[in-house]
Amino acid sequence: MLNELALRVVVALQGIGQAIESKFQDEDGQTLAEYGLIMAVIAVAVVVGAGFIFRNAIVNSFKGATNCLNNASGSTGTC
Repeated sequence: MLNELALRVVVALQGIGQAIESKFQDEDGQTLAEYGLIMAVIAVAVVVGAGFIFRNAIVNSFKGATNCLNNASGSTGTC
């Protein structure tokens, strides 16, 4: 009787161990999603970084366009 109980405990522990092991080994679908999230974070960082780096150039371009549009109604020249 004690041998049968010990055998059942060992079999149960093996089943639990295999279930836990299969959870950690089945990562095929997750890796693609993880790479996609990493690429999205990198893309956002690049866009934000470019905005900070080219901030003055962007502001000057908009100011030049605004000035050109304001002067276009009374002037015949090009900007």
